Amino acid sequence: MKLYPIRDRNLKLDGGAMFGVVPKVLWNKYYPADENNLCNWAMRCLLVVDNNRKILIDNGIGEKQDEKFFEHYYLNGDFSITKSLSEYGFKPEDITDVILSHLHFDHCGGCTMFNNDKTGIIPSFPNAIYWVSKKQWLWASTPNAREQASFLKENIFPLMEIGKLQLIGDEDIILFPGIRLVQYHGHTDGQIIPHIQYQDKTVVFMADLLPSTAHVPLSWVMSYDIRPLITFEDKKSFYKEALQNNYILFFEHDLYHECCTIHETPKGVRVKETFNLEQYLY
Repeated sequence: MKLYPIRDRNLKLDGGAMFGVVPKVLWNKYYPADENNLCNWAMRCLLVVDNNRKILIDNGIGEKQDEKFFEHYYLNGDFSITKSLSEYGFKPEDITDVILSHLHFDHCGGCTMFNNDKTGIIPSFPNAIYWVSKKQWLWASTPNAREQASFLKENIFPLMEIGKLQLIGDEDIILFPGIRLVQYHGHTDGQIIPHIQYQDKTVVFMADLLPSTAHVPLSWVMSYDIRPLITFEDKKSFYKEALQNNYILFFEHDLYHECCTIHETPKGVRVKETFNLEQYLY
C-alpha cells in the first residue's frame, strides 16, 4: 500500500464561520485571517494505492460552477486533482473507487464534470465506484435550510442516475482490507472518516471532523456544524481511540500542516507534532 496527498486549489472562508464561538483574538494566533477576516484553507485529498485498487478520498471543489459561484471562495494555488494525480503517475481513469467523506461541495465537487461540448455532466473518474453513507445521501437529497447551499445536485445526482454511487449503511465497516470507515454526525449527518491501516500505523483522513490542527481543542468547533454539541462528543470519542492507538491525523483543510499526532496535556488534548505524510511514512 502507498498513500499520496492529492491537492486541489485553496479556498478562502470566513474565520468566524470556521471557528464558531471561539473569539478571533484566540484563533487568529493559530490560523491567521486577512484584512477581510478570511482564512486560506487547503482542499487536500488522499490517494490510497493497494494492488489494483486506486482509492481517492474526496475530490475538491471541481470545475463546473460559474464565475459568480467561485468568486465567493477566492480560489488560489497552482493545484488541481488531475495535476496532482499526474505528479504521481496516475490519471483520473486509473481511479477504481472514490470515498466521499460527505457531500458538501468542497469535498465532492470534483466527482463530475461537463462533457466536451458542455451539454451534459459525466463522472470525472469514469471507471470508479463512488461510496458515501446512506445517512449523508438522504440528508443531502432533502437538505435542511441551513445546509442547502452546500449540497449541489450536479455534483452527486448524476452518479446515482447511472448506478455509480454506492451507499454504505449505518454501521462502521471495513470497505476494503486496511480501510475502515467510521461515521460521525455533528458536522453533517453520516460523515465518513476513513481509517487507513498502513503497516503498523493508522492514518485517519479527518475531513470536517477536524478541519485543521487549530481545531484540535474540544470546544473549537465550526459554525458550519449542524449539531455542535454532537461534534463535541464526536471529538471526545475519536480522541479516546486516537490517543490509545497513536493515530496519524491527516488534514483536508489545514493550509499549514498536513498531518499531526495528538497527546493529552493539562489543558486537554493538543497537537503533539506536525509533519508531512510522505516524510513520516517513507
